[in-house]
Amino acid sequence: MTEHTTTHAADEDVRNRDIKIYVNGDIVHRDEARVSVYDSGFMLGDGIWEGMRLYNGTWAFFDEHMDRFFNSCKAVSINVGMDKAGIAEALRQTAEANDMHNDVHCRLMLTRGIKDKPFQHPSLSTSGPTLVIIMEHSKPVDRLQSTGIRLASVPQVRGLPHSQDPKLNSHSKLNCIIACLQAEAAGADEALMLDPHGFVNTTNACNFFIVRRGEVWTSTGDYCMNGVTRQKVIDLCRENGIPVLEKSFSLYEAYGADEAFLTGTFGAQTPVAEIDGRTINNAGRPVTKRIQALYKELVMRHCA
Repeated sequence: MTEHTTTHAADEDVRNRDIKIYVNGDIVHRDEARVSVYDSGFMLGDGIWEGMRLYNGTWAFFDEHMDRFFNSCKAVSINVGMDKAGIAEALRQTAEANDMHNDVHCRLMLTRGIKDKPFQHPSLSTSGPTLVIIMEHSKPVDRLQSTGIRLASVPQVRGLPHSQDPKLNSHSKLNCIIACLQAEAAGADEALMLDPHGFVNTTNACNFFIVRRGEVWTSTGDYCMNGVTRQKVIDLCRENGIPVLEKSFSLYEAYGADEAFLTGTFGAQTPVAEIDGRTINNAGRPVTKRIQALYKELVMRHCA
């Protein structure tokens, strides 16, 4: 049986068995962390979340993550109930309670809150939002840098903005979960999703890049998550003389890429080993490795 891995694969850390979780102002042991079955996030996937990493006691690119988080909450009319400083303080308290300083991944989740009745209308959530913060000791497994991720293109697409805008990092992830299931059925690790026009877009979990003749290509950004790491990579390329293009391209160009990699908050830049059974040669991965070095340096400067 083929072993599956993901861009979020991490070595087990026994400390995570006793982490403390923030739930609406209380910080409790993970075994005691509870959310109501009437919560709109559980019942309908009605919520917004954000993923961040802690390096040397600093949340990497906190302002960019908060801009995305608050913009998303505004777009779906969820009142966060606090400002960025309030979120920063909640993160500080949770990290302190867990004695966490480095190599930490955080999932910040906000839902519309508990509903009066088990129905859809947002007005039924009258108690205010539910805020949960989960922090874990977590590092990407080293083997991903050598083995890479195997992708399969799948029927499930990233849709049009007026269907469900992919820029909303919402709790409603079923679209991406279906894509992931389709990829696993094809014997791959993750799904390479196309846009509504059939062009290469993103994976079910990360943004997607290829390298062709020294140029870095990624999608137009019209149908993908507005990834913080994605934008940092684009900015680094522009600042360091690496040609980078945001454009429409097909599987034809992806199959023939010299290199390919994924970007995300957890894994930073993860090599892609194959797409639809076609090996990406990645000979030495010179462009990917340069981008990885530039990104690592950026994070070190930001979190010094």
